[in-house]
Amino acid sequence: MTQELRDGVAAQPERTSVWFGDIAPIDFDEMAEQTLIRNLGIEIVEIRDDALVGRMPVDHRTVQPAGVLHGGASVALAETLASWAGFLAVDRERFHVVGQEINANHIRPLTSGSVIGTAKPINIGRRAHVWEIRIVEEGTGRLVCISRCTLAVIEQRSTYGRPGERGA
Repeated sequence: MTQELRDGVAAQPERTSVWFGDIAPIDFDEMAEQTLIRNLGIEIVEIRDDALVGRMPVDHRTVQPAGVLHGGASVALAETLASWAGFLAVDRERFHVVGQEINANHIRPLTSGSVIGTAKPINIGRRAHVWEIRIVEEGTGRLVCISRCTLAVIEQRSTYGRPGERGA
């Protein structure tokens, strides 16, 4: 038997988080002020040990002239989740993350409701992260878009912040 037994019960692996330090005081809503994130109605709805989850409405702000979810809105949701996840995964006093590459496959159209995006790490390296973002229809869980985003990790204090605190 390969699992260690403790008091006759198989030992459970320790839960580990991919996030760096205390993330409780981070206010995503304040950081979204005066950004594309706010304009598209993107909000963070859950922080798991291994994933960041956000919601975006499918409405007049996020549809194309044909009335379906705009692929660019899906990519904006994906990059937002990957970037914020990368921000949470580094020592923010020493490092900043920026999008380096993103791709997306749009699987099915939506005309209304909301989508839920879940960003999970594929690789968290010292100089680059790769995140997978699955975007599904809220309520049904049907896949709408699958995306992969690569972030560069730059050795400088993170400039993410509220309006007036931002800077390059």
